[in-house]
Amino acid sequence: MRRRLWYIAAALALGLALVAAGCGGGDDDEAADTTATTSEDGPGTVSGEITVWAMGAEGEKLDVLAKDFMTENPDIKVEVTPIAWDVAHDKLLTSVAGNKTPDVSQMGTTWMGEFAKTGALDEVPDTIDADSFFESAQSTGVVDDTAYGVPWYVETRVLYYRTDIAKKAGVTEPPETWDDLKAMAKAMKEKGGAKYGISLSPANWQELLPFVWQNGGEVVTDGEFSFDTPEVVEAIEFYKSFFEEGLTAESVPEGFDITPAFIQGTHPMFFSGPWHIGLIKDTGGAEFEGKWAIAPMPTKETGTSFVGGSDLVVFKSSESKDAAWKFVEYLSSPEVQQKWYDTVSALPSVASAWESGTLSTDEKLSLFGKQLEDAKTPPVIPRWEQVAADVVNTEMEKAMIGGASAEETAKAMQEKASAIGTE
Repeated sequence: MRRRLWYIAAALALGLALVAAGCGGGDDDEAADTTATTSEDGPGTVSGEITVWAMGAEGEKLDVLAKDFMTENPDIKVEVTPIAWDVAHDKLLTSVAGNKTPDVSQMGTTWMGEFAKTGALDEVPDTIDADSFFESAQSTGVVDDTAYGVPWYVETRVLYYRTDIAKKAGVTEPPETWDDLKAMAKAMKEKGGAKYGISLSPANWQELLPFVWQNGGEVVTDGEFSFDTPEVVEAIEFYKSFFEEGLTAESVPEGFDITPAFIQGTHPMFFSGPWHIGLIKDTGGAEFEGKWAIAPMPTKETGTSFVGGSDLVVFKSSESKDAAWKFVEYLSSPEVQQKWYDTVSALPSVASAWESGTLSTDEKLSLFGKQLEDAKTPPVIPRWEQVAADVVNTEMEKAMIGGASAEETAKAMQEKASAIGTE
């Protein structure tokens, strides 16, 4: 997720009411009168009007599912408002401060701690089965042991690698361990003819954290930052070794696109999510088929990967909460999650949705489902995005290309993150 303007959050904490034009459903005077009621069709039938904010491609396409939902639930009207990702976070904060929230909103997983702290989110009701989701996805919506968000779709990371270059380098199997990953990167460069062995970013916390988790480490423990531990130091040191040994580029140019570099063979391995399957197929074309594959994360103590995606939340200020939660429940059903994948290629958060259709038969997609069984979310704390961008990324870069030791880096991360705090 993107860096955010934290003075807005501070303003929220002080209770300053910000009023902004164009804040979705809160701008419509009629929205105030849309209460969820029991319709004349009988007891238990929910009715009402709800406004839903959704971002990016999801916001543009959600009407497809909203129309199906309204056909099944004619007493509920759903209005979808698309929001651009680059303004969504601040627009949501402004809507909370001005008490003009939508009824339902898509929520970035790394935003959950921050928005739960405002007290604006409704608790997830028992009608939504928490056990139906991948555990790693379910955890993204839980703050202080209370579920405020429902995982809508997920993404996780795996290793992409060039099988033809690996074969030339004498490697016939994907790496299973950290040692295997290092050996394969060396072979890809020294024997396979690639410019580098792997593509790693010198300043990307989403790439570093899986190595920390794989090594048995955590960056937040019992509500406090825990960067200065042997497990974190060792993970940083291992990551740094790829830069020291010339196995990855020291810098990543602005706007760098790994897809053509992967196809050209200069960067024969990288970690990424499911979106790269389509990008590689489209860019490489038919002649590139059979020259690449994906593999699970390498293991140390575990093979843990990063889990991201988006959650769905309902705001306490909604006057149609029953209708809002019914829509969220609908979006969480396995068959609807499968249709959503077919619509926008968003991977289901509901485990059973992977048991049929393309998700069960496509070998590459199935691997992402398997990886989701061992994946973690970043800390669900209000200030994680600030810590990730201003501390972890900054100190990472000092280690990877600035000469700082792993010990110095972990200590600096600990001191600077603690100064910001977890709340």
